[in-house]
Amino acid sequence: MSTPSPTTDVAAVKAIRQFNRFYTRQIGALDPYLGSAMSLTDVRVLYELAHRETAVASEIGRDLGLDAGYMSRILRRFESEGWLTREPHARDARQSVLRLTEAGHAAFAPLQQKSRDEAAALLASLGPAQRNQLVQAMGTMQSLLDPAAAPAKPQAAVLRDPAPGDIGWVVQQHGEIYAREYGLDSSFEALVAQIAGEFLLKFQPEWERCWIAELHGERVGSIFVVRKSAGVAQIRLLILSPTARGLGLGGKLVDECLAFARRKGYRKVVLWTNSCLAAARGIYAKRGFQLTKSEPHASYGQQLVGETWELKL
Repeated sequence: MSTPSPTTDVAAVKAIRQFNRFYTRQIGALDPYLGSAMSLTDVRVLYELAHRETAVASEIGRDLGLDAGYMSRILRRFESEGWLTREPHARDARQSVLRLTEAGHAAFAPLQQKSRDEAAALLASLGPAQRNQLVQAMGTMQSLLDPAAAPAKPQAAVLRDPAPGDIGWVVQQHGEIYAREYGLDSSFEALVAQIAGEFLLKFQPEWERCWIAELHGERVGSIFVVRKSAGVAQIRLLILSPTARGLGLGGKLVDECLAFARRKGYRKVVLWTNSCLAAARGIYAKRGFQLTKSEPHASYGQQLVGETWELKL
């Protein structure tokens, strides 16, 4: 270990300690975590269980710096709450794959939303350029303090069922993105709100699904598949945030819908879109959808061309 310089490093240590005190106050780390009865460590473990495709106790404990005994106590407590199940590991008989139950996801969802809200509140007073500067500065801190770490692999997107607040987010994203990128007015957002509301009110769980896509713990996309008739499913409300584009996530969402439709015995999948949505049209065409109808229409403050696409399963 290198010996600190008697001048510059004393000042640096003081600066780090001052920053730690400042940031602790900013994020409220000394308060009951996110207003819940759980500790910060509990929530960190819950987060890993919610976001890992294959969650193993030893790996989570290693990544969070927890000893095996402490980790086991947390997991036993989660099991007693009905939040966690264990399954045999396919390749290692000594390990179990840990999965959150619906109750576990329900317990975690409001904590994650509150964390998002608090982070957003911290950024609210900053403009776009200042936000980028802050994010870059945090990345610089991380790379300087852990230079030996291997470059992070792109995190796989997580597709999950919607939680309270997610459907509102879907409506918001459609309103913001379509206004900014295609000039659609608020009547389009009203249409999306109507579709989303009907999905919630008339949801048929045996025949319909919605997926919310998350990347790095943030919502970045959605897609719905609904029952149009006994043999026909309809894809609706595919949306991706700009930060999630180019990763193949749109295709992954559509593939989930098609796999679900096949499992349920639907004979055909249909969808309606507009000709200006080039990326979405490319996804549909690549999967064998056929354009069956095209019709100009004046809607949402624009002159558009509506399209019907179909795929026989």
